[in-house]
Amino acid sequence: MRQSTKVEMNMGNKIAAALMASAIAISPVFAADLENGAQVFAGNCAACHAGGNNVIQPEKTLRKEALEQYLEGGLKESSIIYQVTNGKNAMPAFGGRLDEEEIKDVAAYVFDQSTNAKWD
Repeated sequence: MRQSTKVEMNMGNKIAAALMASAIAISPVFAADLENGAQVFAGNCAACHAGGNNVIQPEKTLRKEALEQYLEGGLKESSIIYQVTNGKNAMPAFGGRLDEEEIKDVAAYVFDQSTNAKWD
């Protein structure tokens, strides 16, 4: 005689499972965006920001600590998107040169590089 086991999930477990499934489903898209962001960075940003540095203002690098200190709005992708789009001080605005998707991708790339200490 075979007994069946009934597994019941409470609402919290259901939500956690749904979030985990969503994260797994989104991961390949996010990785592709980072790859495109790296290409956009290499073609448009690396002249001044190679390796996360800043050849114009050396203290204003793209490393986490500098972005936390100097980035208007704090260290988050939306703040990076704003600065890339509108420029600031010596940094030109790229809103007319890059499309919205390219700006989002390069912001995701810069955020990933800085928050995961990948510039070094």
